[in-house]
Amino acid sequence: MPWTPSTYVDYRVSVAYVGTVLKYIGVTPLFPLALALYYGEDPLPFLAGSVVMVGLGALLERADTGGELGNREAFLLVSLSWLVVPLVGTVPYLVAGTGTVAAPVDALFESMSGFTTTGATVLGVISVERHGHAMLMWRQLTQWLGGMGILVLMVAILPKLSVGGAQVINQEAPGLDLEKLTPRIQETARALWAIYAAFTVLAAAVYYALNVAGVAPEMDLYNAVAHALTTLPTGGFSPKGRSVEAFSPVVQWAVIPFMLVAGTNFALFWYVLEGEPERLTRNTEFRSYLLAVVGFGAVVSAVLFAGVGLAETPTNVGTIPGNVEDALRQGLFQVVAIVTTTGYASMDFNTWDASAQTILLFAYFLGGSAGSAAGSIKIVRWVLVKRAVGRSLFTSVHPDAVRAIRLEDVVDEETIRDVLVFVLLFLGLFAASTMLLYLDSFRASEVTLSGLEAMSVAIATLGNIGPGFGVVGPMNSFEPFTNASKLYMVFLMWIGRLEVLSVLVILTPSFWQR
Repeated sequence: MPWTPSTYVDYRVSVAYVGTVLKYIGVTPLFPLALALYYGEDPLPFLAGSVVMVGLGALLERADTGGELGNREAFLLVSLSWLVVPLVGTVPYLVAGTGTVAAPVDALFESMSGFTTTGATVLGVISVERHGHAMLMWRQLTQWLGGMGILVLMVAILPKLSVGGAQVINQEAPGLDLEKLTPRIQETARALWAIYAAFTVLAAAVYYALNVAGVAPEMDLYNAVAHALTTLPTGGFSPKGRSVEAFSPVVQWAVIPFMLVAGTNFALFWYVLEGEPERLTRNTEFRSYLLAVVGFGAVVSAVLFAGVGLAETPTNVGTIPGNVEDALRQGLFQVVAIVTTTGYASMDFNTWDASAQTILLFAYFLGGSAGSAAGSIKIVRWVLVKRAVGRSLFTSVHPDAVRAIRLEDVVDEETIRDVLVFVLLFLGLFAASTMLLYLDSFRASEVTLSGLEAMSVAIATLGNIGPGFGVVGPMNSFEPFTNASKLYMVFLMWIGRLEVLSVLVILTPSFWQR
């Protein structure tokens, strides 16, 4: 039966909005273009990227029917935007034609990893000598654009999204409704982006100040800006092949609080600025988030200090067993980097033994706060799951009891049901993806995964975290995988960034029917 366009979804409205998004994103390659001119590098990749984005955007805008952006059109707009923008974001990589990202599938992998702030890379060599300052800055910039959300940015700057903007933002990060900070959704979007940008500037200033103070010789102005652009979006791309391990311990300590900020609900910072700091300290999710970080960090630091968590002696770092500062810094840094889904590495945790890696694997499933830049399942959902299970056990013993589930306020039953469905879908998709990637590794034999490695690949991409274990460890690359596996991981990064439901909805027949 031939496919016919749905009469219940005005897909042309969604396509036209995607065109508008592309036109505005088309301005962003001008920043690395300016850097290319400054460093005497080739500006053509970024000029071509800008021209393609603006040109294609203008073409797609012609699909506009003048219709309204309803709920279905918002779903379609969000899913298409997060597919089309990374697709067009490959142009600078392809035009430059340098290194492993010159191949189309690898370029798409790197671009999707950037915009979704996953941080997994297919670059065989990461250095400005190989790719240039401008190209690596484009890579960092894609993460910064994706961190707070490209649709949140569009709502903030496009007057025509003042109506329908709330639907768009909620579909970009579904599951828990956006906390409206101001009466108008456009002002809320601007407030969130302003806080996000302010913390980015602060991070760059702190990182560079350490260089000026003489305690971080590698953290020059370029690296300070580059790392600030990937810390706040919890992205994890670094222009250094050894990630944050390439910098002094004082830099690693300085990065930890900014990763924690990035994993916090940005709305809470708004309340702090409005003179309500107690909204931060009394927030159930925030306290659970800090408790999880401290708990996991303490356990990992302890096993490293005792020396039982290391399978081999790590290189490029100090002696960890018996050294309080080293063990605490390495354990806390890696836990914060994984829980917040930033994915930076202060050392190669491939040198850890199975016990320490298994503890870290559990942290992969936590995620940061709702309303933050973090990925994975997110702490608040685990809090609700725990309380829902507790209530079910209680009512099993007391069948006549009525017990509401509360965070700050009573949580409605529809939200609890949505959270339980999301967690089941996420874990089901993780399990199926682990099996598929594991089997494909044996079929093609380019990479042979162990069970732990296959799990880490699946959760690292689905949870938008970045590095895994073994062949995809923090100092390694995803490049050796087959194109089939890499395209599947692109799908996982896409569906993970949109928290599964937004993509699954448009793939169901009922979405296109009455």
